[in-house]
Amino acid sequence: MKRFVTILLAGILATGISVTAYSKSSSLNNKKGAAAMAQESPNLAARTAASEEHYIFELSDNVKREHVYYKNRYGIEIAADLYTSKNIDKNKKYPAIVIGPPFGGVKEQGPGVYANELAQRGFVVIAFDPSYHGYSGGQPRMTGSTDIYAEDFSAGVDYLGTLKYVDREKIGAIGICGSGGFALSAAAADARIKAIATSVMYDISSFGNGATGEARQQQLDELAKQRWEDVDNGYPQYSNGYPSAPVEKIPEDLDPITAEFFSFYGTKRGWHQNALGNVTATSNMSLMNFPSLTHISEISPRPILFVVGENAHSKGFSETAYANASEPKEMYEVQGANHVDLYDDTSKIPFDKFEEFFKDAFKK
Repeated sequence: MKRFVTILLAGILATGISVTAYSKSSSLNNKKGAAAMAQESPNLAARTAASEEHYIFELSDNVKREHVYYKNRYGIEIAADLYTSKNIDKNKKYPAIVIGPPFGGVKEQGPGVYANELAQRGFVVIAFDPSYHGYSGGQPRMTGSTDIYAEDFSAGVDYLGTLKYVDREKIGAIGICGSGGFALSAAAADARIKAIATSVMYDISSFGNGATGEARQQQLDELAKQRWEDVDNGYPQYSNGYPSAPVEKIPEDLDPITAEFFSFYGTKRGWHQNALGNVTATSNMSLMNFPSLTHISEISPRPILFVVGENAHSKGFSETAYANASEPKEMYEVQGANHVDLYDDTSKIPFDKFEEFFKDAFKK
């Protein structure tokens, strides 16, 4: 159960099978490789050293990227990247988008890929590290919280709204993979988010809420035992899902879904030192108790776009959410795309569709 929870909740497995060649339990105090661990204050973000910067994509010559820091309503400082066109006229007002990463991912991966493109299309874009992850603040590291992850989207809206060249009435959100559920959760409570798009959405909280009766009680009992172990040890239990350095080959003994995630997170394609598939074992206590999509039908009349891959194993999450959402809503399928294709493959990510969706939504 411990291995199932820690790796499954990292969003890297839908089957609960671990990447045994690289997975091992350890103290967060012994975790190395992430500058965010060297924080002066538990709730303050670690400042990114130039020597540690690593992005999985090349920044467009037409785009400016700058590091920004702001606090969410829990006082946790969020580390984010602000993307703007170099041709921006700061005497005008622009539409804006806040983008969250897959669960366990960071801003230097998929969110940056999206932001880099959308900034060229006239949007002011924030790509952020969620609380407890990457260069954002919060202790203990790698904590998972349904409520706080949703709040991080609203905190991004807060920051965008302080920029004089952003139109506060034209701020939207994109959630990639696990952030899709968190973006929808944020929008259900935050009417300032005027339009919401998800890309290969995962409803992470549904894993913890799928069991009932004796099965649920067994999970709760095991989580209670793990929490006592964390108390006695003085640090939380977690697991590494991916290697500490990128590898060239995908392990041969992985099931298809695990291998697909590994093809991104474990190889040079998408590997990042702050996205090794970590999450504390007791994070499932939050996800089991606070589902993300309870109020999805109440987002209306603000529009929702669900982008899915034709061959994505995650398509069912979007189909369920789409069925439960109220109009206006749209499902858009990318032909030939699997789940992780829509993390970084700019030939498949439907940027024209995202641009059209948000610009149409902001006209209303």
